[in-house]
Amino acid sequence: MTQATPRRGRRPGAPDTRAAILAAARELFAAQGYAGTSVRSIGAAAGVDGSLVHHYFGTKDDLFLAALELPVDPREMLADVVALGPDGAGERMLRVFLAVWDDPELRLPLLGLARNMLEPSGHRLLTEGFLPAILQPIGVALGVDRPEVRMPLLATQVVGLILMRYLLEVDPIASMPAEDVVAVFAPTIQRYLTGPLP
Repeated sequence: MTQATPRRGRRPGAPDTRAAILAAARELFAAQGYAGTSVRSIGAAAGVDGSLVHHYFGTKDDLFLAALELPVDPREMLADVVALGPDGAGERMLRVFLAVWDDPELRLPLLGLARNMLEPSGHRLLTEGFLPAILQPIGVALGVDRPEVRMPLLATQVVGLILMRYLLEVDPIASMPAEDVVAVFAPTIQRYLTGPLP
C-alpha cells in the first residue's frame, strides 16, 4: 500500500473564500469603523484565519479599499500629486478627481459608493475608514501640518462637489466645464491644505 504524497505549496481556498472575506469586511467596517475593525476579526467573521485575509488582500488598507469596491485606487491616482509636494497640490488633486468622476465608465460605480455612504451606517465608511485610512495618509505624505484637521476640511469640498455635481446634478455646478470647476474650487482646497488654521 503506497502512502499518499503530501501536497506542496499553498492549499487552494474555496472559490467563495474571497467573497466571504469581503462581505465580512464590509459589514464590520460599516458597523465598527476602520479603527475598530481588525484583520483577525474579519477573518473570524468570514470563518477563515487572519493570515488568509492577508494572503488574499495584503494590508488592512488594501482590504478596506477592496471592500469599498472603488473602480480606482486613490493612492495610486494621487501618487504624482503627492510626489510634487504641497504647493499647488489642491489644483492637482482636483484635476485627478474630475478626470476620474467625469469618466463615464467610472462614474456609475462611484455614484453607487457615494449613495451607500449616505445610508444610515454608511457614513462610518467615510468618517472612520476613508478619512483615516486614505485621506490622512495622503496629507502626511504631502507633508502638510495637522493632516488630521486639514484632510477632513478638504473632504468637505470633495463630498460637497460629489453631491452637487454628480448625485443631485445641481446647475450651474453640474454643467460647469472642468476648467471652471478647477478655477472655483482649487484655491479653497489649497487653502485647506496649506493655509493658516485657527
